[in-house]
Amino acid sequence: MFTSNGLDRLGVDRLIAAVDVCPWGSASGRGAPRPACPPPLYTTEERTRRDATRWTLVQGILAPLQFLVFLVSLGLVVRTLLTGEGFAAATASVVVKTMVLYLIMVTGAIWEKVVFGRWLFAPAFFWEDVFSMLVLALHTGYLAVVFFGLGDTRGQMLLALAAYAAYLVNAAQFVLKLRAARREQPASWTPIGYGAAE
Repeated sequence: MFTSNGLDRLGVDRLIAAVDVCPWGSASGRGAPRPACPPPLYTTEERTRRDATRWTLVQGILAPLQFLVFLVSLGLVVRTLLTGEGFAAATASVVVKTMVLYLIMVTGAIWEKVVFGRWLFAPAFFWEDVFSMLVLALHTGYLAVVFFGLGDTRGQMLLALAAYAAYLVNAAQFVLKLRAARREQPASWTPIGYGAAE
């Protein structure tokens, strides 16, 4: 006679689970499978380092600043595409946006090193960092096109728009990650140490 442990060793339970499609599992005495909980975004130590380092505040200032620069630049780029006017202003705005992007990338890598112990691609932010590389490549490609005078006005502005579309996706990734981190916060959590040395 097989015990439940014996059946499990033979893989019978797994086989039944694989083919069981009954939608009334709970009503028939089986509990619904529990969804796997994702690992927390930060360990206790990482959360403490995040809250204590000044680089968290730096990122908190640079992210909305970059978005503001993006909005202004986007308006100038779209204006140039629609009217053919203001090319110099649009170009300058994309260069400024790219410089702010470089700044937030460098300070973000420092933040990641302080909090997670690696410069980039910490598991908690791996896919955000991967997509950030695409954003960086598109912005850098734009600078190269402008510097070497490649393409016409429309081509350069369309490349800027492609870089901005990638930036928006990446920004959304980080906003979603920030929301996930806030949901993980202990009820009594308050930010401490912003602006303090790490």
